[in-house]
Amino acid sequence: MGLEIYMLGLIVRDMPTALEFYRRLGLDIPDGSETRSHVEIKMGSGFTFFQSLSAPEHFLLIEEFATSVLAVPPLARNADFSLNKAANLRLIKHLEGGGVKNIMYGGNANFYHAPLAEYAGLLDFLAESVGADTWVLPSVGPDYGKAMEQAKVIKASAYPTAMLLPMTFPYTDAGIATGVRHLTDAMGKKAVVYIKSANYLKPDTVAKLCDEGRVASIKYAAVMEDPKVDPYLSELVKVVNRDLLVSGIGERPAIVHLRDFGLTGFTSGSVCVAPRGSMQLLSLLKQKKYDEAETVRARYIPLEDCRDGISPIRVLHDSVTLAGVADMGPMLPMLTGLEPAERARVEPVAKALLAVDGGYAG
Repeated sequence: MGLEIYMLGLIVRDMPTALEFYRRLGLDIPDGSETRSHVEIKMGSGFTFFQSLSAPEHFLLIEEFATSVLAVPPLARNADFSLNKAANLRLIKHLEGGGVKNIMYGGNANFYHAPLAEYAGLLDFLAESVGADTWVLPSVGPDYGKAMEQAKVIKASAYPTAMLLPMTFPYTDAGIATGVRHLTDAMGKKAVVYIKSANYLKPDTVAKLCDEGRVASIKYAAVMEDPKVDPYLSELVKVVNRDLLVSGIGERPAIVHLRDFGLTGFTSGSVCVAPRGSMQLLSLLKQKKYDEAETVRARYIPLEDCRDGISPIRVLHDSVTLAGVADMGPMLPMLTGLEPAERARVEPVAKALLAVDGGYAG
């Protein structure tokens, strides 16, 4: 198979001048594009030409997400809810042993309810626990007050960015945008924006935040009945550099998101049980071997069905324990672990996924 080029881009210093030049050559460039930091032009036959003002760190993130699944693990705690360092280290080594180099601590780790007094020490522990080639992404928020306090820790740390957890309390598009601006100013760093529903932020609002240089990446996790039919994502990729977008709902929509929408990578919780297969799935997608990718993806659907049918966070937390990877212990309030009947359903599924992946990888 010969080399196939489907996208070509230029980094430009002056977007209006560059766009005017290509308009004169006959390219159909939408009005108003001059104010954007990234413009994509469809040329036909699936080819895309783009121009971007992106900073160098943007391409570093692209490389990270393109070469490793972004694992989203639970966080192990002792019976008194203190941090279980040994169990967390065992899970990290399991992920790294399976080839994973990107680890994000967010909702699955119940960062929503992590005490502020614990935050700085927790981030220090995570930074010290991973290998030299592993990249850790912490999260902040979701509420404004907590995020702004945590921003002080992020600013003083070596972490290059942090993800703003999505709000569930009432919010507005403009309010979230203002919060992102205040957060990035306080951190002195770009933020990862987490879009969990199609009405969370308007595509133009996301584009404006990107144009302002405030967005390191976007975790896209809006669940659609059919991921192929996603009007919101279709609009988002028109106004935002799709390399910034990471599929954020695990293995289930990964093929569609990377193949049909051009997203750069995907997050996964189930990778914490079976890291090798999830990494294999990403590799096959990058090679455009979609039939083989579907075979690998299918291994994860039974556990994903359990997560969707019971509780994504609770099932993942206990799956790591039930599979024998590491003892995650209890969940912080306001959550609890699985009920006995739920554990009986999940345990054989988790063990089977680990077995087909080759067992403990640490």
